[in-house]
Amino acid sequence: MSRLIVNADDFGLTGGVNKAIVELHKAGVLTSTTLMAKAAATAQAIALAQATPSLGVGCHVVLVDGEPILEPRAIPTLADAQTGRLSPTLGGFLKRLLTGRIGSADIEAEAAAQIALLQSQGVRLTHIDAHKHTHMFPAVLRPVLRAARAAGIRNVRNPFEPAWSLRATPGAPWVRRSQVRLLRVFEPAFRRIVAEEGFTTTDGALGVLATGTLDAATVTSLLNAVPPGCYELVAHPGYNDADLACAHTRLLAAREVEQAALIAVRSFPSLELVSFASLAKTADTAIV
Repeated sequence: MSRLIVNADDFGLTGGVNKAIVELHKAGVLTSTTLMAKAAATAQAIALAQATPSLGVGCHVVLVDGEPILEPRAIPTLADAQTGRLSPTLGGFLKRLLTGRIGSADIEAEAAAQIALLQSQGVRLTHIDAHKHTHMFPAVLRPVLRAARAAGIRNVRNPFEPAWSLRATPGAPWVRRSQVRLLRVFEPAFRRIVAEEGFTTTDGALGVLATGTLDAATVTSLLNAVPPGCYELVAHPGYNDADLACAHTRLLAAREVEQAALIAVRSFPSLELVSFASLAKTADTAIV
């Protein structure tokens, strides 16, 4: 049997993103979302999550391109003391991470603070993932999992796209395809660490390669190819409004395309739609 988690990232980014996520959940095609702890529309997203208990909500841990919960002086290797912000680019973050200039303790402390803020507002978190998939790197993964485990969370996104899914995404730009293939070198370490830390995850993430190009034809191609197992379809729906234009995201018009594309999920009634909350209940091992 094939099970599918349809997850929208960036809950809380803007009111238009929040609206799109809730609409898709009520339409029966979106089962899960991940919430940013400090974004322009986080307070609204928390209220919507509380009013929509059937929607699975995880913590979208932000370690790059955002503002931290903790004071910069408390996480000096992660936040800029002058701007008070996290690294503005993924490239800059990775350069510092891979040269040992970002401390594991700072990552764990900030992840814990983001999780704690959401839980203190009554949000029942089903899982964690990370903005821009930074938890695919071992130096980020271990401290993030430690923070999650301390908060009672045991489910985490598998950010790696399986080979069959890459083949089922013909329209992706070659540069993006090369990046995704190259980053799969971290997958064995990810699976080992997740198992060692006692977490549950999926068999892989769909739509990562298609970020920015995820249209109805791509969703249909992916879901036609889904083998038995449990997979997560990663999406970024939203309304392309004035607030989104001010949010410093590269995904503008693409969000409305993804929003419309997810309706194609309705054409696959044989897929069992689940959320991360169901993983621990059905998994026999730490890896689904």
